[in-house]
Amino acid sequence: MPPRTLPPREGERVPIVVWARTLPRQAEAQLRALAAQPYVVGQVAAMADAHLASGVAVGTVFATTRAVVPGALGGDLGCGMSAWPFDCHAPALDRRQLERLLAALARAIPVGDAIHARAPPLPQALAAPPLSTRRLDHMREAVAPRHLGTLGGGNHFLELDRDGGGRLWLLVHSGSRGAGGAVFAHHARAAGSPLAGLSTEEPAGQAYLGDHAFALAFARENRRALCAAAAAVIADEIGALPDGEPIDVHHNFVEAVAAPTEEAPGRTLLVHRKGAIAAPRGRLSLLPGSMATASYLVRGLGAASSLSSAAHGCGRVLSRSQARRAIRPVELERTMRRVVHDQRRLRQLVEEAPAAYRDIAEVLEDQADLVEPVLRLEPIAVLKG
Repeated sequence: MPPRTLPPREGERVPIVVWARTLPRQAEAQLRALAAQPYVVGQVAAMADAHLASGVAVGTVFATTRAVVPGALGGDLGCGMSAWPFDCHAPALDRRQLERLLAALARAIPVGDAIHARAPPLPQALAAPPLSTRRLDHMREAVAPRHLGTLGGGNHFLELDRDGGGRLWLLVHSGSRGAGGAVFAHHARAAGSPLAGLSTEEPAGQAYLGDHAFALAFARENRRALCAAAAAVIADEIGALPDGEPIDVHHNFVEAVAAPTEEAPGRTLLVHRKGAIAAPRGRLSLLPGSMATASYLVRGLGAASSLSSAAHGCGRVLSRSQARRAIRPVELERTMRRVVHDQRRLRQLVEEAPAAYRDIAEVLEDQADLVEPVLRLEPIAVLKG
């Protein structure tokens, strides 16, 4: 379905282009507050999975020319997805094998609040670039190594899927963990308010961009470490090896892109994406489903109206507290009957139940002008923090 445009109201500078068929009232209010800011160029875009979040709605995309907005990206900088195919015919794995494999993955990978008790120093590429404060440098030395290769909690997951031909896939959803949180906390204080911008022509904005680059690099290395640990377990348990290169994408980040001539001729735009993927024409990306529903490899269509962006997932329709009240563990167990999971944690996992999320088919339909599906991936086992 085509997007709709919300014209500017009094005090708002730019329109809001909406791909979500239902836009929660509180999320709309967050988008309108952003549309009133002096640094926004062109329009604010609300992706098909847009919903209320802290500071700025998930699924928000906008551009500036000389400002970065730490509060618009949140603390999980570089949160994103990796997908890796394996040389294994997934239908040949029976439930008992999958249960053993999932248990081995849970032993090998810290999840939830768990971190490494001891960890080697960071790889040189992460340890070398200077950060903007001594406190952040100390965090990088003392905290970041213990978080590298850890999954985290909430909607972060490690999942085994199969495609239409039966090939096994590993999917990982995680981000920059405590490193990104520390970067955000420092620069949010410097900005002073959730929607305040920092000029990229001044030291504060330049410092944020440098620390943001570290957080994104850490997030990508974290997913690489998670994939490597999971691949070792998969090899030990079922003898399968990776079959191709992983696909990796960020969700929460700012990116410098060439501006369309009608918006800022000859300029570079700083495109902010919170809970959204970059979807330039031809680029492969990932659209994850919920615990019991399909995920998709998608190819970007490069739509200028969304600043070459698209939804990063299904998007919540129930908050975590609403899900705990509305969904019983026995109902979740029925929904998850075909997906191997930790049955001991059903009471906690109701927060991530498929009923708490939009239908992924609707999300794909709503953004048909932004991405095209390439490959459907069905979950067969899931590990969540």
